[in-house]
Amino acid sequence: MRLLSLFLLALSVTHAATAQKAKSSLPNIIYIYADDLGYGELGCYGQQKIQTPNLDRLAREGIRFTQHYTGTPVCAPARAMLMTGKHAGHSAIRGNFELGTFRDDEERGQMPLPASELTVAELLKRKGYATALTGKWGMGMANTEGTPSKQGFDYYYGYLDQKQAHNLYPSHLWENDRWDTLAQPWQDVHRKLDPATATDADFNAFKGKEYAPAKMTEKALAFIERSKDGPFFLYMPYTIPHVSLQAPDAYVKKYIGQFDEKPYYGEKGYASTKYPLSTYAAMITYLDDQVGIILDKLRALGLDENTIVMFSSDNGATFNGGVNAQFFNSVAGLRGLKMDVYEGGIREPFIARWPGKIKPGRVTDHISAQYDLLATLAELTGQPVPPTDGISFLPELSGQTNRQKKHPYLYFEYPEKGGQIAIRMGDWKAVKTDLRKNPGNPWQLFNLKEDRSETTDLAAKHPDILKKLDDIMRKEHQEPANAAWQFVMPVIAASRHPAADR
Repeated sequence: MRLLSLFLLALSVTHAATAQKAKSSLPNIIYIYADDLGYGELGCYGQQKIQTPNLDRLAREGIRFTQHYTGTPVCAPARAMLMTGKHAGHSAIRGNFELGTFRDDEERGQMPLPASELTVAELLKRKGYATALTGKWGMGMANTEGTPSKQGFDYYYGYLDQKQAHNLYPSHLWENDRWDTLAQPWQDVHRKLDPATATDADFNAFKGKEYAPAKMTEKALAFIERSKDGPFFLYMPYTIPHVSLQAPDAYVKKYIGQFDEKPYYGEKGYASTKYPLSTYAAMITYLDDQVGIILDKLRALGLDENTIVMFSSDNGATFNGGVNAQFFNSVAGLRGLKMDVYEGGIREPFIARWPGKIKPGRVTDHISAQYDLLATLAELTGQPVPPTDGISFLPELSGQTNRQKKHPYLYFEYPEKGGQIAIRMGDWKAVKTDLRKNPGNPWQLFNLKEDRSETTDLAAKHPDILKKLDDIMRKEHQEPANAAWQFVMPVIAASRHPAADR
């Protein structure tokens, strides 16, 4: 009996050691998500006026994608598609469906992500990952099925309501379904200033003592520290450079004097600022510094080589709040901005770094989308790929390009700004706009290889392609439950293009 007991003990220890070894061999995963960062706003993507040394280094030490797409050109649905691996024709969340108001006592967030949806965090928990979110959620408040704590996250800290995120010096953030009071009162950041009477004190009133992005980094570092034995998944959806234009003075001062700028008095919404160009640049540089802080933490803990760090943005640069996308060439000459399904609204920067696994200095034109993340992380962690619209881009990351599967097309639909649909099919890009008023509006067709700015409509010359596009639209669209997002069925009914019958 004693020998049997010793044998069983040894077997138990061996099994535990084997399980621990398997667990420790899984990489840590960090996904950093900017908010309204344009395709051309990083140095490694051609930016000339804004300094981003840490993200540029991330690209030099990893891989940079040139044809990577968000799922849709605004916040909440882009985040839902990133988390669930579904494109805009299938996603449970397809627009910014706002509930409540901006006031603290009327905070209700956006339409919640249904509990039935499988998220990236839930997928990774199946393999023993500790999971955390530090940043903006936008898919359900603490008392709903959409709260992060019911969507696979062991820990979260940040904004639940996107409207609250319009102020980067908020009165509170949320931590594990609990209100966390910060060191400044609530204020209406959308109030306008009178240009004739505005003083420095009026501009300074939009500043506070605790900067939300700094709190996000603080909480992220603490999670990494307590999860260092791994594996862990950390999702970091920062709220910058989304307006309001607010940044710590030390960062703004780095740019004051470099640009010919005039004060912004809130005429296009969001907080007023004396130095709008400098503040916008400062916000991006601040975000870049946070990336550097995270990388330094990984090195200090000896986690660098067993951690894959990815970076992207939810949609293209914005058009309001004092932002001047043209001045910064924010979308690198692409057409459109946030809320557009043209390239400037949906093509995003994407960088990934994993020392020893991703060869440094690589640039790829592999056509991919953020809804590929679920499939990619399933393959990375040795799991069956759940039902998804995505395709794993792990082979592309690891340099095994000969086995990288390709999308036959990417499908986009967006119910806001008049109703829009887009399809990327090889070098071809097709767009329909203003579909709520005019369901019969024709396809606009562009050859991105020759016309990356989508200036020349070739639809009349390619009726065969238009027929394929109509077929894709019919195949990929499922009616959403929310009536506010229903606009595609009339388009499908009117989708016979005259040229297709000839």
